[in-house]
Amino acid sequence: MDIINIVLLGIGAFLLGACPFSLWVGRFFLRKDIRNYGDANPGAWNVLRAGGRKAFALALILDVAKGIPFILIADLLFKLTLSALLTIGFCAILGHVFSPFLRFRGGKAVAVTFGVLVALPQRDMFFALVVFIIISVLFIEVHAWVVMIGTIGSLTFLIITGISIAEIVFMTGILFIFAFRYFSELKTKPGYKGVLVNLFQAVRR
Repeated sequence: MDIINIVLLGIGAFLLGACPFSLWVGRFFLRKDIRNYGDANPGAWNVLRAGGRKAFALALILDVAKGIPFILIADLLFKLTLSALLTIGFCAILGHVFSPFLRFRGGKAVAVTFGVLVALPQRDMFFALVVFIIISVLFIEVHAWVVMIGTIGSLTFLIITGISIAEIVFMTGILFIFAFRYFSELKTKPGYKGVLVNLFQAVRR
């Protein structure tokens, strides 16, 4: 019975994750195709680049939120295992990356990944990723490298602490997805002039 529930919830999570809310928000509120801006990604940051702060906030909330519902259903209603929750969460992320609504050309999945991590009953991965991304932002300039180094740091933390094999496998999958989606941008050097370095240089002047 659990297998059927996992499959059905996984399909639901995939379809919800596949919904390009940022693209729809851009079209409805800004009357613009956000893929014509920035990195041509159908994500919330390009809503901001298209010129809508309020629309950006809404798009970001929706992109984060779509990673949450089916994990909560699986956890609170069906009491599924952590491995099952991670599988369902990964389906939501895959839906965002390979959206059938966009001919399987989706977004970079950072926001929906945070939504998935927020929904999980264990908070270790969420806090580890947040901490390492904050550290990366302080020193690294290129956004793609901030995401990658933050994810690698989180994965390293999980491996060292040995909290859960399922979490390690999940975070490894996330790392590969980010590497795939940010591949072209990762060809650029990280640029070791993050917030902290820029602040230090400003003080010295």
